[in-house]
Amino acid sequence: MQMPSHQSLACACGQVRLAITCRPIASVECCCDSCRRAGTQLQSMPGAPQVLGPQGQTHFVMQRKDRVRIEAGQSLLHAFRLSSRGGSRRVLAGCCNTPLFLEFSGGHWLSLYGLLWPASERPAVEMRTMVSDLPDPSALPDDVPNLKTRSLRFYARLMKAWIAMGFRSPRIDVAGDAHG
Repeated sequence: MQMPSHQSLACACGQVRLAITCRPIASVECCCDSCRRAGTQLQSMPGAPQVLGPQGQTHFVMQRKDRVRIEAGQSLLHAFRLSSRGGSRRVLAGCCNTPLFLEFSGGHWLSLYGLLWPASERPAVEMRTMVSDLPDPSALPDDVPNLKTRSLRFYARLMKAWIAMGFRSPRIDVAGDAHG
């Protein structure tokens, strides 16, 4: 399915809205231990949507930071971290506990939660990563590549996007959370 060049996304209650432009870097399901642990905690929050798929995978649509704009609800963003020393944060809409994106410290992309798209418009998964972290990777369907870790193709896409951005990494400010 061809993704529109401009798209609006929102949290479950609609108070936080994001606008994205252009095609994503990739659409992946992550099976790593930290995404599964975070997904379990995030989806247990009051009113939060289901984050994890049936085998514990999290669908992410990876987008360049310079192609994501917060249109409304900036003050409602909350950071969720698995560890105070961790190099990543998950950002959610504090109004309804909808996970919005995963951001790596210094990263030039955002991993937007696939659950933000209506099912009929959600970008199709192209690959699964970190399947070696699953208790039983054989339970995954074989509809896309199931990668034990991450592939050269995965890193090449990230590098291509970073080059296109002039090696910049825009900041996204979240109230009460220092992250650079």
